[in-house]
Amino acid sequence: MFIHGEPNEGWRLYTLNWIVLSMIALLLSISIAVSRFSVEIESGLLKTIAMAAVFTLAGRYLISHRWGARPALVLLSLAQLDMLFLFGTPLSYVTASADLPLQDGNLAHLDQLLGLDWTAYYRFIVDRPALLPYAVFFYAMIGWLGLGVPLLLGLTKNHVRLHQFTMACILTVCVTALISALLPAIGTYQEYRVPAETPNFRATGYLIQFDRLPLVRDGSLRLLNVSQLGGIITFPSFHAAAAILAVWACWGVWWIRPLALITNAGMLLATPLVGGHYFVDVIAGSALAVLGIAAAKSLGTRWAAAGQRREIVAPLGSGNVALIAGRRRETAL
Repeated sequence: MFIHGEPNEGWRLYTLNWIVLSMIALLLSISIAVSRFSVEIESGLLKTIAMAAVFTLAGRYLISHRWGARPALVLLSLAQLDMLFLFGTPLSYVTASADLPLQDGNLAHLDQLLGLDWTAYYRFIVDRPALLPYAVFFYAMIGWLGLGVPLLLGLTKNHVRLHQFTMACILTVCVTALISALLPAIGTYQEYRVPAETPNFRATGYLIQFDRLPLVRDGSLRLLNVSQLGGIITFPSFHAAAAILAVWACWGVWWIRPLALITNAGMLLATPLVGGHYFVDVIAGSALAVLGIAAAKSLGTRWAAAGQRREIVAPLGSGNVALIAGRRRETAL
């Protein structure tokens, strides 16, 4: 194991991430146990678990060698993000089953108060078919979050930021699922009575939600097939949160900044259209990501400091600690 340096601090953050993931897994298990939900054991679920296990074992082997620090921490982060997907998506379904009143009218009203006209935005894009493929492309860039960002940070030796990023994703997903249960919404297309499908465009993100969320709320959907669930959260938008998380994560690598800004700005702009989100969803998701980053950095700093104190004190033994304390008192006098 490492003795000094950033890889060691990255390792400490990695262990903290597992603690938080374990708490989410426990929350999900309890929620499923006390509800009518059940999890279908299918190939997609087993594949995700197997992949996370392989990444973890390979990462733990490689990290025992200094030359293996970079690939090890990438693999360990990928394993944790796989498990986050495994826990986070079902958690959003279980929390949505609370069936609290829909907030579409209130969210639309907030957009109006801010002077933001979703229908005008929709017409502007849809009336320009050349823009539609770009909207779909940028919306799909959320896939960069789970693979590209860990690879970039790990291979450029940004080990601390890599696991801060992982922690920020974990916290943001969990809080997003809980808030969405308190403030559920179907989305803009139903609220404004505009078509989510045209000859040139299909709002894929919204249509999944429009199909699944009512079934969860009325009790029809209680068997969770993890590989086929899809997103059902309107407020706050995790797509918007993902864009902010990705930009922050990539900012430490100077040569990727322009690409990160372009792709994630594009994802923010595409989210209201393809995901059927209100503009306040995007604002709230972005703010939540900022809070998640701040919380991850704060927790990581405190955890790393505590780890350093344990490493210093443990080898000394109680007698040496007392001797050092006595010398400090003498020096003070």
